[in-house]
Amino acid sequence: MDKKRILIVDDDENIAELISLYLVKECFDTEIAGDGEQAVQKFKEYQPHMILLDIMLPGMDGYDVCREIRKVSNVPIIMLSAKGEVFDKVLGLKIGADDYMVKPFDSNELVARVQAILRRMEQSDSSRNQAQREETGEIVRFEGLTVNLTGYSVIYLGKSVEMPPKELELLFFLANRPNQVFTREQLLDKIWGYDYMGDTRTVDVHVKRIREKIKDYANWAITTVWGIGYKFEVK
Repeated sequence: MDKKRILIVDDDENIAELISLYLVKECFDTEIAGDGEQAVQKFKEYQPHMILLDIMLPGMDGYDVCREIRKVSNVPIIMLSAKGEVFDKVLGLKIGADDYMVKPFDSNELVARVQAILRRMEQSDSSRNQAQREETGEIVRFEGLTVNLTGYSVIYLGKSVEMPPKELELLFFLANRPNQVFTREQLLDKIWGYDYMGDTRTVDVHVKRIREKIKDYANWAITTVWGIGYKFEVK
């Protein structure tokens, strides 16, 4: 069985080596990049299964690296930073990071998060492949909107809309259960898995991204139920 490849991006060589040591111990293969430009280049060459990305890098910072990679790939990204303010976490998630950890962090927790995210990716891929093998389309249709979970595609007002897997899965889950209210905790459980170690703000960020791409329609809308969560409201 091939080892999962993890790209570690940090300009502090000691921290990068320590993270690598813990990951190698858990049978991962690792590669280290010391700045943003090198990270983008190594991403292309190394083709990692996951990226651990420090934000404060010389030259091209972690946010820019994340944006650059998100243009071409949905590879999982965990951002690492000494900055623990809510703004920094939300910005990291908003531009496409899958998780965010504040330094100093426990190395065992980092390894656990890496394993949890990769496990969810494998389960998602397995479910997608199974659906394709069965040739049964999981599709929801409303006026102006078609969400195809089997083919991982979204058609809005006759045009294809690009969405990362988690955004599409969240949209499909809500649209497939019209007018049913779900708490943020329930959505975390259903879409990210019960062992997800992030917080409920992840759901808010993904809903915001979906709303930026899919505007409310005359007959339906993604509605915020204040103090509870969200629903796909059909009028």
